[in-house]
Amino acid sequence: MSINVRPARSTDTPRIAEFNCRLASESEDKYLDRDSVAAGVAALFESPERGQYFVAEIDSVVVGQLLITYEWSDWRNGMFWWIQSVYVIAKHRRSGLFSSLYQTVLELAKQDPVVCGLRLYVEQENNRARDIYLSRGMSMAGYEVMEVDFTHS
Repeated sequence: MSINVRPARSTDTPRIAEFNCRLASESEDKYLDRDSVAAGVAALFESPERGQYFVAEIDSVVVGQLLITYEWSDWRNGMFWWIQSVYVIAKHRRSGLFSSLYQTVLELAKQDPVVCGLRLYVEQENNRARDIYLSRGMSMAGYEVMEVDFTHS
């Protein structure tokens, strides 16, 4: 099995939106409005300063994804890349797809002198994902995410 990781294109929007809806359902038992998610993915392609998706393909079929968004750190005078929206279809899990996505992003981040690190958040009960991230050299940062959510249903 040959895995190809590439930057996503706007034509990948329907697949990425599908994966984001599956991710919310499978990891948090949340059901998202598909049209709203597709519009959000499309908005990222229209404004690439917001972030960048990467997809993993097998036989030219997109079977996994990862999103990078950006956060400026005044403490480090550098940019953190946040890993988000990680999804791999069930039949390809534990086959190296996430590792390929992560390694691609890690190498790109290390080549960019403005990037000071990678971060991600993981749902508290998702021990499987946490173990995968720890096995890739990530560590618990000692922070908890807090929010005020302004989205309206």
